[in-house]
Amino acid sequence: MSISTVTHINLRGEARAALELYQSVFGGELTAVTYADAHAVQDPAEADQVMWGQVVSADGFHVMAYDVPSSMPWEPGQNAYFVSVRGASAEEITERWERLAVGSTVIVPLAPAGWAPLYGMLRDRFGVVWVLDVAAAYDGA
Repeated sequence: MSISTVTHINLRGEARAALELYQSVFGGELTAVTYADAHAVQDPAEADQVMWGQVVSADGFHVMAYDVPSSMPWEPGQNAYFVSVRGASAEEITERWERLAVGSTVIVPLAPAGWAPLYGMLRDRFGVVWVLDVAAAYDGA
């Protein structure tokens, strides 16, 4: 078993451009899933924005980014990032979720999601937003 932490940058309408910049700087593979790709469109004007994106390079660089939908509050510098913890198994993520959830505010309960076997989001008592999930390959469909 292994877990990793990844910086997850939150933007509004600029996630793809940011990921393209990071790929040009660090190399690696860019993956971007739009709200339309995930069948999660709330505002048609945001259908092509990034719901989930990342750049991963062979030398270990890894950054994630998404476009905060207009239905959620967002200001630069507030909710500017998440700490993303990915695990290979439901057991290891559930165990860490249960410990981290003590004294935290659950934003999205840990449960299966359309893009991951388990996904959850919470804000700890220090104001840090954590996203925990079980890694799953994206097939581009």
